[in-house]
Amino acid sequence: MQFEEMGNMSGKTLMLLPGTCCDWQTNFGSVIDSLSEKYHLICVNYDGFDGSDDIFPDMITVTEKIENYIKEHHAGVLDGAIGSSLGSSFVGQLVMRKNVHINHAIFGSPDLDQSGKVAAKLQSMLVVPILTSFTNGEKKRNKTKEKLKSFFLMSDETAEKFINCFSKFNPESIKNEYYTDLLTHLEEDINVDHTKAHFIYANKMGEKYLKRYKKYFHNPDIREFDMQHEQWLFGEKEYAEPVLEAIDEFMDTAI
Repeated sequence: MQFEEMGNMSGKTLMLLPGTCCDWQTNFGSVIDSLSEKYHLICVNYDGFDGSDDIFPDMITVTEKIENYIKEHHAGVLDGAIGSSLGSSFVGQLVMRKNVHINHAIFGSPDLDQSGKVAAKLQSMLVVPILTSFTNGEKKRNKTKEKLKSFFLMSDETAEKFINCFSKFNPESIKNEYYTDLLTHLEEDINVDHTKAHFIYANKMGEKYLKRYKKYFHNPDIREFDMQHEQWLFGEKEYAEPVLEAIDEFMDTAI
C-alpha cells in the first residue's frame, strides 16, 4: 500500500481513492493541482497498484489497511474521502464499518454493483480478459485509444496515459480487484451520525445508478452532471470545473 500526503497541509483532509485498474496519479492526475490548493490530500495506491510486486488481495483486506492508516496518522477521522468509481466501494465500507469516521463521504459516479459468488465469477471471466488485453499489440492499443477518445472525449495525451496505466499492472491484481469488489456488499439505508454521503451522478450512466445511491445511503446529497462516467477526471475543464465546485460545496456543508 502507498499513501502520499500533499497539498495544503493546513487545509481539510481529503483522501483520494482511485478506481479499477488505476493508481491515483492516473486517476486524479488532471485535478490534483486544483485539489492541492485547498485540501490536505491523502493519495492512496492499493496493493498491486502501488509499483510494488504485491498482488491486490481483496477489498476488505485493503479496507482494513486504509482504516489502520487513518487511525495511526489522522486519529481515526478525516474531513472527507472521495472514491473514483470502484474507489467509492472503499468509501462506502469505511462509512458502514464505523472503524474510522469520515465527515464527508464523496462517491464519484460509482456503479455500486454487487453480486453473489457465481455471478461475480462469471462477470470476472467476461470482463477481466478485456481489461487485461486492451494493450496487447499496437493495433489493439490504437483501437482502444480511439474508443476512449470517442466515448469519453479524451485528448490523445489523456487516452495514452490511461492505456499505459492499464498495461502496467499484474492481471492477477486486476482480477482480484474486480471480483472481490462485486462480493463486497453494502447495507441498505446506511446512516451514520455526523457523516454526509455525497454523490457525483453522471446522468449518461442511466437512472438505475441513481436509484442505487438512494437505496444504499440515507438521504444522500446527489449532484447531477451531464457527462459520462467520471468524465470530469479526463482533462476537460468544462466537466472538471463544475464538479470541483461541487466538491468544495460538499466539504463545506455543515454536518
